[in-house]
Amino acid sequence: MSDTANRIFAGGCLCGQLRYEAKGEPAWTGHCYCRDCRKASGSGFIPFMGFQASALTVTGETRQSRTSAFRGGESVRNHCAACGSLVFGGEGQDDWRTVYAGSLDDALLFEPQIAIFVRDRAPWAVAPEGLTQFETMPD
Repeated sequence: MSDTANRIFAGGCLCGQLRYEAKGEPAWTGHCYCRDCRKASGSGFIPFMGFQASALTVTGETRQSRTSAFRGGESVRNHCAACGSLVFGGEGQDDWRTVYAGSLDDALLFEPQIAIFVRDRAPWAVAPEGLTQFETMPD
């Protein structure tokens, strides 16, 4: 087994009551500039990492918010039940979870590769150079 297969991405909420560990390398990393992510985060984008659900272990109580997803269905976001911090998404949807990189204990672990929903990007939210950009969701 390689070192990257054993790599741990740990993080959690502001108050520390909701924690997670994701094992292995994320399948994708990037910035989402969609309107929903901007509204949910109160910022210009959400930095995200995608992991297989089986790679993610979560401890603590969550509160969920749901909105309509771009491709139909629901977009599920998980917040700490105590402090309200936005921590991860996708629970109950499929076999993938989206960890929000701002919740990482070590911010240096995040290496964005893509920018999605750049059609919705606010002009003041500048996408870093070198990211592969998509107008909406990549296929």
